[in-house]
Amino acid sequence: MLTAWARKTFKNLLDAIAGLFQRLGLTPNQLTLTGLILQAAVAVVIALGYLPLAGVLLICTSVFDAFDGALARLTGQTSRFGAFFDATLDRVAEALVLFGLLVYFSGQPESRTEVLLIYASVVGSLLVSYTRAKAESLGIACTEGILTRAERVALLVIGLIFANWQPIAALPPVITLVLWVLAILSNVTALQRILAVRRTTAGG
Repeated sequence: MLTAWARKTFKNLLDAIAGLFQRLGLTPNQLTLTGLILQAAVAVVIALGYLPLAGVLLICTSVFDAFDGALARLTGQTSRFGAFFDATLDRVAEALVLFGLLVYFSGQPESRTEVLLIYASVVGSLLVSYTRAKAESLGIACTEGILTRAERVALLVIGLIFANWQPIAALPPVITLVLWVLAILSNVTALQRILAVRRTTAGG
């Protein structure tokens, strides 16, 4: 998965920056909450229609999201509540960004398709998270799937930065194409996890 690759590749850099936050006296949960506030700000930028700028900001805030885990490991402050808090706010942050897109498209003419795709993307995102959480509550590892959170964020970044570009005149703008991919593949990922759990439990 993209998340695992990024954490392994940039581990030393993440640890160095986490050390700076440690010297500032910040806790992992404070960083998690700060990350949510920053994502909310990105949602506002999207809602106002500055989509390419929002894409650049989303890169920055998504990178920031990795620091809470690095700080927790560095300071030995890992906890079950911290993991729960981080995962919960990740869902809220993703929903806020998509809500920003919903506000933007609701003010655009002939945007019914995009509004429906955003709804489908939110449902898919929540199902991907829920299927993993429920499986793990039953003692079943469940990380399968083509579109985890890191991939969804990467797609959103691409969609926002190149929002109004139409590589082929007969196709809709890039942001709409990205929403199609998110809507379909996030729900496919949830289905993949359901099938993986079924195989593990032999349907019982």
